[in-house]
Parts: sequence; structure tokens; C-alpha cells
Amino acid sequence: MRRRLNLVISIAAATLVGSTLVGAGAAGAQGLEFLHSQRVEGGRVCFNDHFHSSSSGGQATRAAAEKEAAAGWSSFTALEYGDRWGSWRIAASKSMNCSNSSGSWGCQADARPCRPNVGGSSGGSRRARPAKKQ
Repeated sequence: MRRRLNLVISIAAATLVGSTLVGAGAAGAQGLEFLHSQRVEGGRVCFNDHFHSSSSGGQATRAAAEKEAAAGWSSFTALEYGDRWGSWRIAASKSMNCSNSSGSWGCQADARPCRPNVGGSSGGSRRARPAKKQ
């Protein structure tokens, strides 16, 4: 329930701020990526600790539910930060939790958005830092 509330709040904030940026002509280029600290991780730039979530339900198979949840994550993340951030394939700290109820599958996808580190620079308004070795 809390995640859904956070998602609704995020959508509302993105809509408000995004419409302001679109009016200024800036959203198409960078989106809202400047709101979160970033670091370089293995050839990509990722948000340090900001996660996005998406869910699916009512699917006949687990594979279909996973695909729908990942697609929802990608589309919302791309809407908020721009297409280069919307790849589920290169997202970090991914989790996909699925369940089956009465033959209907649903999944919850969570991950930190990442983008390719083209040219080795962070490209964001906040400096990207190398990930700490653990």
C-alpha cells in the first residue's frame, strides 16, 4: 500500500514538475534526472539510492506478468527521466516478486534507474561518483 502511495505521489510530482520543464523546453533533453545523486557502476550511470516500482496483475502466466511489470517500470522511468534511463535490462538492484492467485499472475518490479555511460562522463547536473568497492 505504501509503495502505491509513493508511486501516486511520484506521478503527481513528475506531472507537475514535468509540465513546468516542458513549458521551459528542457524536459525532452534531461527530464528530472537532476533530482537524484548518481554514480558510475560498470559502464553505466545509476541513481545512488532512488528506486522505481511497477506492478502487473491478471496475467495467465508468470512470464507475461514479469514482462508487463518490467514494461511498466520502463515506460514510467522513461517518462520521468528520458528514454535513456528507461531500460529495465540495464537497471541496477533489480527485484521481481511474483505471485499466483487463483490462476492469475501478478508481479512487482523494483529497480534503480541507470543509463549507458556514453563517453565516460556522468552527463547529469550532479557529478557521478564511482561505486564504492565492497
